[in-house]
Amino acid sequence: MSARLIVGLTGGVASGKSAASALLEQLGAGVVDTDVIARQLVSVGSSGLAAVVDAFGASIVLANGELDRSQLRALVFADPLARKRLEAILHPLIATEAQAQVRQTRAAYVLLVVPLLVESGSYGWVDRVLVVDASIELQQRLLTRRDGISAELAQGMIAAQASRGQRLAQADDVLRNRAGLAELANQARTLDRRYRALSGLG
Repeated sequence: MSARLIVGLTGGVASGKSAASALLEQLGAGVVDTDVIARQLVSVGSSGLAAVVDAFGASIVLANGELDRSQLRALVFADPLARKRLEAILHPLIATEAQAQVRQTRAAYVLLVVPLLVESGSYGWVDRVLVVDASIELQQRLLTRRDGISAELAQGMIAAQASRGQRLAQADDVLRNRAGLAELANQARTLDRRYRALSGLG
């Protein structure tokens, strides 16, 4: 790997991962986001999209050929077996591409953003795990507002992931999202200094 330090950034859905990674990127971190990779892998005409359609049927494709993400999300969060089938298709592809992108990163340290890092078990090559931690109540509020979904679906999405306790048990570092963006930024600056020191470029 080219980056001197690889930090796996994770957290529950709507916990503030994007805000945290954006703050650290502004401070000079390299960022590889597996959600971005996942969207690329199921773009129109891709082999990844074809594999998903083979598994779940043509009804999950919109008229313009794009994946109907909201329908697929509702399907996989309602059916654990469907979720495991989707993960079996996409997770190996995502992990391979993520590793390739990390190799190309020249920053002092790189954040590998993996929402399901704890669940997947595919990222044992990261040096540290950074958990963005938020209360379940905050997650539910942000998720329903952000995605315009029901409270029931939000609860199901949160319950389908690792618990706060499971994530925190894997954490080397924790960013606590509880007092707004300014406090998150303060924590990010402290972490940036720590990671630069660990990388030898502090």
